[in-house]
Amino acid sequence: MGRYLLLDIGAGTLDMLCYDTDHDLHYKAVVRSPVRVLADEIRQTGGNLLVTGCEMGGGPVSQALIDRAKTADVLMSKPSAATIHHDMQRVAAHGIRLVDEAEAEGLKDDSRFYHIRTGDIQPDRLQQLVRGFGVPFEFDAVAICAQDHGLAPSGVSHLDFRHQRFAAALAHHPVPQTLLYRSDQVPAEMNRLSAIAKVAKSLPTHRVYVMDSGMAAILGASMDVLAANQKRILVLDIATSHTVGAAMEDGMLCGFFEYHTTDITAARLDQLLKDLADGKLSHRQILDQGGHGAYVRKSLGFDGVELILVTGPRRRLALESKLPITFGAPWGDNMMTGTVGLMEAVRRREEMSPIRYL
Repeated sequence: MGRYLLLDIGAGTLDMLCYDTDHDLHYKAVVRSPVRVLADEIRQTGGNLLVTGCEMGGGPVSQALIDRAKTADVLMSKPSAATIHHDMQRVAAHGIRLVDEAEAEGLKDDSRFYHIRTGDIQPDRLQQLVRGFGVPFEFDAVAICAQDHGLAPSGVSHLDFRHQRFAAALAHHPVPQTLLYRSDQVPAEMNRLSAIAKVAKSLPTHRVYVMDSGMAAILGASMDVLAANQKRILVLDIATSHTVGAAMEDGMLCGFFEYHTTDITAARLDQLLKDLADGKLSHRQILDQGGHGAYVRKSLGFDGVELILVTGPRRRLALESKLPITFGAPWGDNMMTGTVGLMEAVRRREEMSPIRYL
């Protein structure tokens, strides 16, 4: 028991939860995501850039760097360049010059370059945010979730690779917290989560955990007070970038699917949820239909579903659903779904007393 910092790093927002288990108090914030903050910094500066750091979520940052390389020199260390793509030749094709870390370090004080550092963890900003709560920036444990497709071997798509990793882990224990890793146990191929874990160890904490954001959202949604006494549930988290749906029975995963949020409609979600509950989805089918993939362990039976709980910053998409959906708010806040999932995963890992997320 003690003080915990939970961070859900998304494409649109960084969702933060501080929980003091000794006093049963929690403090929370929803702020702009690291990738958007850093992209703004890049766009607001002029001239040549030197980029160091590590891999982080791409999107706006990647585009800002690619755009800058059209008009100025952009030098990137190879670890930071993985933010744009794992294939360094593809990064260089944008006119970006790749340098080793030693050379990059030597150029930090060169006045010809504006220096930025990539990374999903921004320690100074986190310290400022936490101290804004009026609490010390010290924790017994820090847990962070983000989406990581992993570094796929040659000839294997990143979506197939992600599916294979999940299926292998869940085959042993089909619960979301299976995808929670202590910082020294993160599989090497999970490059983004490995980078997060490495930087997070510099935070004032005794323990660091990382987790896939989709699994954290599934677990967090299932902790909603409305799901507390339900045996068979469907949960749907519609986030800024990705949407994940899952079928659960007595806390066990029966299956799940993933899509880009921009590629989904309410009608499509209705059909996916029905097919997921009935065990009719397949990974290949979802890929062929433009999704990220699916995992099905067993049929739940749609007719036996007791609750369909929807969370996420873009959950208004589900307003057009024809299904009997319920909008959830784990710990009283729709935006805390991922952080509540992290807290519950850590609670189970550390065998803490149960928490009521009312």
